[in-house]
Amino acid sequence: MEYLVLATSLRSGSHSRIMAQRLVQSYAQRGARAALVDLRDYPLPLCDGESAGEHPQVASLEALIAKARVVTLAVPIYNYDVNAAAKNLIELTGQAWEDKIVAFLCAAGGQSSYMSVLGLANSLMLDFRAVIVPRFVYATYADFADGKLTSPKVETRIEQLAEASMKLRYA
Repeated sequence: MEYLVLATSLRSGSHSRIMAQRLVQSYAQRGARAALVDLRDYPLPLCDGESAGEHPQVASLEALIAKARVVTLAVPIYNYDVNAAAKNLIELTGQAWEDKIVAFLCAAGGQSSYMSVLGLANSLMLDFRAVIVPRFVYATYADFADGKLTSPKVETRIEQLAEASMKLRYA
């Protein structure tokens, strides 16, 4: 898959997963091959710096990430940071992120955490020389109702993210 979208929330009613699904649709509308991977389908051990990396689910995810040109992390924001499951995934799959183009879809409770993804973005840039898509999507509870994305502004931002990530090339 050229475009891999990782839904990292473990919550059943995840808003970031709703955005991830919408991004995959946006890629498909543009003729791009995209896949959605839901971390709920890949129970992962906590990274222990030792044997956790040998877990079979880790190998599966490493392979998917390594094959993708663009990886989008759909993350919930908890306590002014991306969720622990997303960070654990990156710690476990490490080198698969090398030289990737990485984009972000963020879902949070309120407006105050809009810069929360920057710590993870910096880590990906410095540790793995990832290129970060300079346009990311940030949505709050107010952008959703009855399990659906209801904000035209967020819909537009998702479309813009698809366009931007398709234009970028890693030299």
